[in-house]
Amino acid sequence: RASLIRHTYAPGWSVPGGGVERAETALRSLERELLEEGGFTLTATPDMVGIYSNHFVFPNDHVVLYRAPPGSWQQGKATSIGEIAEAAWVDPMDPPAGTTAGTAQRLAELFGDAPRSDYWAPEP
Repeated sequence: RASLIRHTYAPGWSVPGGGVERAETALRSLERELLEEGGFTLTATPDMVGIYSNHFVFPNDHVVLYRAPPGSWQQGKATSIGEIAEAAWVDPMDPPAGTTAGTAQRLAELFGDAPRSDYWAPEP
């Protein structure tokens, strides 16, 4: 299963995450975003899957993707108020309608046999 969320301010289902704040490491950002959006607390260091160019969406933007396997996190209560419209555990090979292109591609790479791309989402 894969954890997906829908934000209140953007369309589509996506993996939990967000921007790295000033003076924050990518790993610390992951810990903060997982707690805010999904209520997850890491109990072990996650695996870094890759770094993806996202410049079709934002100039010079990159997405760092981590995977927290079972046993490396605990479920708690999300701390974000008003940011998340919906959260769900989904079959990664059959994501819900409206899943963003980048998220659908990562799920197909991680859980299926899709070839890995260096780009988060296809060019519009």
